[in-house]
Order: sequence, then C-alpha cells, then structure tokens
Amino acid sequence: MTPAEFDMLAAQVRLRSGLVVGHDKFYLLESRLVPIARRRGLAGLDDLVALVARGNDEALLREITEAMTTNESFFFRDVRPFDVFRTETLPHLLQARAATRRLRIWSAACSSGQEPYSLAMILHEFAAQLEGWTIELLGTDLSSEMLDKARAGLYSQFEVQRGLPVQMLMTHFSRVGQQWQLAPALRSMVSFGRVNLIEDLSALGEFDVVFCRNVLIYFDLPTRAKVLDNIARQIPLDGALYLGGAETVLGATDRFRPVPGQRGVYAVAA
Repeated sequence: MTPAEFDMLAAQVRLRSGLVVGHDKFYLLESRLVPIARRRGLAGLDDLVALVARGNDEALLREITEAMTTNESFFFRDVRPFDVFRTETLPHLLQARAATRRLRIWSAACSSGQEPYSLAMILHEFAAQLEGWTIELLGTDLSSEMLDKARAGLYSQFEVQRGLPVQMLMTHFSRVGQQWQLAPALRSMVSFGRVNLIEDLSALGEFDVVFCRNVLIYFDLPTRAKVLDNIARQIPLDGALYLGGAETVLGATDRFRPVPGQRGVYAVAA
C-alpha cells in the first residue's frame, strides 16, 4: 500500500467515524484490511484499495471503518469511576428521580459490553431500592461485530480476569465450555445498538448518566468538541458524564463543567 492509498483510506475512516488514523498506524491498517480482502474473495490489498477507490461500495467502507475501531475493554475499567457511580451518582439520582422512578444510562462506545454490564452489576446491588423503577441501560458502538459479542455476554477466562472481582464472577456468570456467560437476568438489563458518535444523537433521547470513556482520545479537537456538544444535548443539568482518565472537556467545549472531587465526572454547564 502506498502512502497516498493509506491517506485515502484514512480519510474515508475519518469521514465516517471521526477516528484519526495517523501514519504510525500504517501496518495496523494493513493488518486489519487483509481479513476483509479475504472475506471479499479478493487477491490482495491492491484489489481492495482499487475497490475503495471506485467509491461505490458503501458497505465495504463501513466494514473498513468498523475494523479500525479500537475494541479494548474490560470489566470495571479503572475501578474508581464505577465506585463514584455506586457511591455518589446513583444515590443522588435515586433521590432526584423519586417522583418519576425512571433512570436512563448510556454506555457510549461500549465495545464488547463489559462497561454496561459492569453498570448492570452495580444496579443489581441496588435492586431493593430500585423496585418498581423503570431502568434503561443502553450500550452502543460503531462495530456491529462487537455489539454481537456484547449481546451474547460470553467472555473468555482472560476477559473475566480483567477487572471483574471473583465474587461477581461466581454470582453473575456460569461456565459455558471454556468461556463464561453472564446471567440472562443481567443480559436482559442492557439493550445494544449501533450508534456513530459524530452523527445526530437526538433520536436517543435524554440520559441521566452517560459513560463515554476512552474514545475521545482517538478524535481530533474539532471532532471531540462536536461529540461533546452532541452529548451535552442529551443530558439534564443534574445528570453526569463520565470520561476516561486521560480525557477532559477543557479546551474542547464549555458545555460541561468538572464535578468537584470527582475526577473524570462532568455536569452540564448551566
């Protein structure tokens, strides 16, 4: 693949997802295109690039874009955000939403589902207090393949060892061959759908809590600003946005303000 061909593909990925694929990802792009070329029955990357250049295969461009998404995820990633959700955000919302008894939570860029399922396990701890409540927990991602994996709730030994406490593994999972599957009751708590964060999000409705962690780092500044502004329209003033440890709203948008004492948690600016 020539540098010019790489730039063409990177531009298509950026246009469709906002993801910035720099020249340091040259070999990563090549390695992820090879399986696509094989599935298409093409002789090699040259044929795949030629097909893209014709510009009339939107399904192929979507497949390439999805292949470039980063699918790194694990249960209770970084721990502290989930502790803050358990001890600060959720108790606050239990009081604030007592009249409506309704709670909506969105895990954006959820990859293979570990994040929304981690939230589901915390909500399960509050089952008695949430009796009679309507709880909607949505996980979205750009990759259809990852969403299929998330819906199955089936994880390898390596995946459940990454961040998942042993007690939770024993309580909420059962052995299926060499893998572990989340209990049906918890799987049913989460709905999954394909959402592109750079597109209009208004159809999703309003969410009390949004987890959008470790995805903004893959966007350039204008795209980060656009995504954050879009998300701000979906959160009420007393809602909460959770970002990754290496992410911030500073310099990208004035639609959010940090929540004092809660690193990585933001509220919509009044």
